Amino acid sequence: MAEPAWDSWLATRATVRLRRGLQRTDTSAAGLFDLSSNDYLGLSGHRLVREAAADAALRHGAGASASRVAAGTLAVHRELEAGLCRYAQRQAALVFSSGYTANLGVLAALGGPGSLFILDAHAHASLIDGARLSGAALATAAHNDLEDFTRLLEANRSSKHPKPRVLLVVESVYSVFGDAAPLSRLAALCTQFGALLLVDEAHSLAATSQGSAVLAAGLADQRQVLSTATLSKALGSQGGAVLLGGQGAPALREHLVNTARTFIFDTALSPAAAAGALAALDLAGPQRIGALAHNARLIRDQLQGHLALAGRVEAGAGAVLSVKMPTAGAAARTAAALASQGIAVACFRPPSVPDGISRIRLTAHAHHRRPELSAAIQAVARTIIQEDS
Repeated sequence: MAEPAWDSWLATRATVRLRRGLQRTDTSAAGLFDLSSNDYLGLSGHRLVREAAADAALRHGAGASASRVAAGTLAVHRELEAGLCRYAQRQAALVFSSGYTANLGVLAALGGPGSLFILDAHAHASLIDGARLSGAALATAAHNDLEDFTRLLEANRSSKHPKPRVLLVVESVYSVFGDAAPLSRLAALCTQFGALLLVDEAHSLAATSQGSAVLAAGLADQRQVLSTATLSKALGSQGGAVLLGGQGAPALREHLVNTARTFIFDTALSPAAAAGALAALDLAGPQRIGALAHNARLIRDQLQGHLALAGRVEAGAGAVLSVKMPTAGAAARTAAALASQGIAVACFRPPSVPDGISRIRLTAHAHHRRPELSAAIQAVARTIIQEDS
């Protein structure tokens, strides 16, 4: 009988997690000062976004009821794809049920034995999973290291059996360190080697300059640059999308419709989520994005003003900042102590951190007022320092 073996294995895994300080729970920030969620612009609760979602649910029902290729495509899906194209100045878009499934779908659709995917070492789990499932040959480049990307491209070109199709896979803004990828130089490298560039804009769409890192880098109309995004962060809704540019965009979209398994075999994005994201696009303008950047700088400056935190504050290119912690246990205790004070922060521990160093991650939000935000950051700094002592 197999059941006792499973019970024993589960108990062993739980013991290991507890010993290493890696136990997680499904938590909520409800009622707490929010420095942990990805609702960067505060749009998930905006009246117009909620009304759009409610109206769509009343009009279309709670769900799409089928996959996009089996009668599940609604007018709101088409409208959202058109809105994303206008916002990011891209030529074609395809909406998925989540950012995770968008990454899985596009990578699997571009994979196969003739493909080589070169991933940045800090690529998100969804990109890693999609690459592994794709059937492509895989390589990993050192984080944001153009020389290493070049080395791997040259190695493929000079090999006895080079892969004819090469894709570089990066994030625009990385979720742990918050640092930005050198998109313009990566795109130039792709042009030099005849490769494609996939940019995950999960942390930059509607949250960075011009509303899109690809657009800000002058790459929105480049056919060799594909991007994915989630609708659940700055846009405050749910879902994901693949965004395409240049003259080849319609053909590539058609390829995804016919080959992306997470598009073909997954129920379409709910109409309420699609309508909410579409309404959020109209609200995600320069003023809100500017307020987000201002609050991110405020958090950075206040934390860096504490000598005890010198060298531990990692201020990124977007809304995410983090503070290095000595152990996973210290990070977990700090997060718990702050929650008891009414402040929600994110606790990042292995395996979620690419370098194995645990962190307290703080997320800026556009709607936070300076007095309340300053008081919360002072409490964060004080609690981290107390945990270290």
